[in-house]
Amino acid sequence: MVNPVAGQVIPRTSALNCTSCGAGIELHAQGWAVSVVCAACGAQLDATDANLRVLQYGEKVTLQPRIPLGTRGTWKGVPWEAIGCQEVTVTVEGVDYSWTEYVCFNPFRGFLYLSEYQGHWNVIEKLRRRPMQSSGGDQPTYTLDGRTYKHFQTAVARTTAALGEFPWELRVGDSVVSQDYVAAPYLLSAEASEGEVTWSQGTYTRGDAIQKAFGLKREFMAPIGVFANQPNPYSDLPKRLGERFMLGLLALVAMLVLNVMMASNTEVFRQSYHYDRSVGDNGAYVTPAFELGGRPSGVAIDLVADLVNDWVFFTLSLINEQTGETREVTRQLEYYSGSDSDGSWSEGDRSETVRLSSVPAGRYFLRVQPEGGEVGRQSVNYTLSVRRDPPHYGFYGLAFLALVTPMVFALFPAAAFENRRWAESDHPIGGTTSSDDEE
Repeated sequence: MVNPVAGQVIPRTSALNCTSCGAGIELHAQGWAVSVVCAACGAQLDATDANLRVLQYGEKVTLQPRIPLGTRGTWKGVPWEAIGCQEVTVTVEGVDYSWTEYVCFNPFRGFLYLSEYQGHWNVIEKLRRRPMQSSGGDQPTYTLDGRTYKHFQTAVARTTAALGEFPWELRVGDSVVSQDYVAAPYLLSAEASEGEVTWSQGTYTRGDAIQKAFGLKREFMAPIGVFANQPNPYSDLPKRLGERFMLGLLALVAMLVLNVMMASNTEVFRQSYHYDRSVGDNGAYVTPAFELGGRPSGVAIDLVADLVNDWVFFTLSLINEQTGETREVTRQLEYYSGSDSDGSWSEGDRSETVRLSSVPAGRYFLRVQPEGGEVGRQSVNYTLSVRRDPPHYGFYGLAFLALVTPMVFALFPAAAFENRRWAESDHPIGGTTSSDDEE
């Protein structure tokens, strides 16, 4: 028979009768199939026997495949026909978890396998070569095609229901020791039974892609939870945001350089003073007038005092000589140091810069009121200077934080997804064990 869609040959079916119940059975892969399960009575039959010898009597089949047996589709340009379906179950902490595996057949390509668990699909191919073990220990790893797979889970998997044809001698109740290794979106599986180990590789595949490949109108269920080899949808988020961060950082650095280059940062006043605490409130004074020229821009007032285990508080008023407009700010300088059993220490600072923004041009003077200090300290020497149009850095610090913050938060979704993935494994991150173990 020729597949009218793909133009490739699909073998004719052979009509036989179940030797257990007499129901009609069609063999779609005669000469390839080793066993077949009767849809009427559930008996497992020897497909290599012309009389369909009974391997195991069964019960009424209740398995309902999402891909009905006999459905034909095309995957990667190759026509396939779904000919078998089995339900596989593992028991973890007394709870059963089951998934469905499909056998698809092409007479020129052999067999292709599909698996589905709670909306998560994998396309599986049997391997003809054994992966190389790259490490042992608590979490063994294997390498295949340059890709490293980490051990995910080991469990005893048993066939709990079946329907259709299979290229091995299937019996409901048969079990294998299954070991899964993950390198998303790929999954290596080793099934050990009677001293023989069979390796396969699964590729995580969207359910709608399989639905479309087999021409099914009924939509598959949406995936539930995180599957072992499900690609992390947030894995490239840090990279994408990192690229944007670098572009933003380059722009920010360019703006900072321009700001420093264009700022005149001109010192318009500097004077040293002596604060005598015995004067009290009468220590207030005004400075000589100075000129602030150019466009409205910032003003920086620098204070430097020779404090030693002492402090002093300043009230500074910048006053426009023509208009009387006043801008008042306060600052406290303090500096303490000493030594103890842990060594030398110090805290505070002897210098401070006060910034005023958008000060119009004009003639100004400062009213300065120093006060306070440690008892017994009579005087403090300090220097007062004024700079016009200083470079400002606060904006760039805030802008840098605004750039970095998304980068930091971008790490959380990817990490949370991986936590959910490995919580279902034998190697949970953080050492906690989940009862929601998957395949």
